[in-house]
Amino acid sequence: MTEAYEGGCQCGAVRYRVTGEPAIVYICHCTFCQVQSGSAFAMAMRVSAENFQLTRGELKSFVRQGENVNLACSFCADCGTRIHHVPDSRPDLVSLKPGTLDDTGWLRPTVHFFARSAQPWVKIPDDAEVFEAMPVGGVMTLVDEGR
Repeated sequence: MTEAYEGGCQCGAVRYRVTGEPAIVYICHCTFCQVQSGSAFAMAMRVSAENFQLTRGELKSFVRQGENVNLACSFCADCGTRIHHVPDSRPDLVSLKPGTLDDTGWLRPTVHFFARSAQPWVKIPDDAEVFEAMPVGGVMTLVDEGR
């Protein structure tokens, strides 16, 4: 049976449903993600765009230009909660912000990117795969390799 996950924004104006398992759950310590999250890092969960369905509300978005990729960043227009981002190089994939899921207890990030920018007090688990920056080909390289 395919798993289904539901989530939404802080104010409840936006709700979504995701079917299927994530390709990867990861943490990014880059300074852009620190600003976006208002914290020491951001977490993301890659899912197929065809498995993401908005069930209530509308998302507003902007494009953030990166070194190697542009990201369409989507959020609730009412409360500003970031819901996901989509890289221009892979519009078939959504990087969901998994903190917006109703149930987050099962999440376990297995990869950490931009460890060189990690706050010194952040403890990365010994069994995590760690990259000092983004590997060539980005997150999708790891997904395509089955990690």
